[in-house]
Amino acid sequence: MEACHPPQQSNGTSYGAMALAIITLEVFAGMWINAFIVCVLCIAWVKKKTLNSNEKILLLLGCSRISFLCDAWLYHFLSKIFPNLLHFQTILQVLASIGTSFNYSNLWISACLCGFYCIKIANFRNSFFIYLKVKIDRMVPWLLVGTEILALAISIITYVLGETLQRSNINFTGQENFWEVTIRKDKHLFSSHFLAGLVLTASFLVVTFSAVFLLFSLWRHKRMMQTNSMKDLNMDAHIRAMKSVLSFLVMYSINFACLILTIIYTTKKENIMTLLIYIYLYAFPGVHSLILIFSNPKLEKALLKFLSCVKWEFFMK
Repeated sequence: MEACHPPQQSNGTSYGAMALAIITLEVFAGMWINAFIVCVLCIAWVKKKTLNSNEKILLLLGCSRISFLCDAWLYHFLSKIFPNLLHFQTILQVLASIGTSFNYSNLWISACLCGFYCIKIANFRNSFFIYLKVKIDRMVPWLLVGTEILALAISIITYVLGETLQRSNINFTGQENFWEVTIRKDKHLFSSHFLAGLVLTASFLVVTFSAVFLLFSLWRHKRMMQTNSMKDLNMDAHIRAMKSVLSFLVMYSINFACLILTIIYTTKKENIMTLLIYIYLYAFPGVHSLILIFSNPKLEKALLKFLSCVKWEFFMK
């Protein structure tokens, strides 16, 4: 029996090292991309003394994603390099709650960005939609503040549910009915998973409906121009926006499916499916931010200028 343990331990160690290496590459790439967005917008903020609504959303989104990736990497680093440290449930719960807050903040700000694009670009004659189009710039700061408060409140609820579940484990005694303890644990897990599923579904629906309305509006605009044999100089921008929204909807759909799968696979620690899910989840903030850069002329121009400077410095050496 003794001879069977070293291979298993070696497999577990190699699995953890591989997962940490992949996650580290994704996290630092995503942090660099989002840090670029934050730096460009902060420089523009200093120069102009103001930011438009789109830039405010992008700035907060970049900061939220940097924070989320930092917390995710720290959690995985501690769990793989110092596994005994996570035996202290306070550290585990605090890291999980902070990560939950940043993750929900990231998802909801992304949903707000998609909704903002829909309201700004789409054209409908509905009076309520016209009212939103007029007032959206004033509503954006309050939406962002509400998003952060909601994310913080959910993270606190998650922490309380985790602490309650942990106390249930500690207070279990042999005289207590095992099935009663199991039912109590299932109730706490169901509450946590139901809350996570509710938040994920709500943000996913916002993105889906925003994308559908925007695509319908752009399609109707294009058809009207073709019917009237009109040439619109903004058609290229419209098609570019459609491609951006479609790619965003596809990525967000996959991200939503992965987040739901993480709820299903929470009890399975070292599983190849779990690794694949986390690989995509940690790639999403960087890849989607890269799409946002190339769909924004100002950010794209700044990135190309930066890359040309880096290329020039490299060849000069």
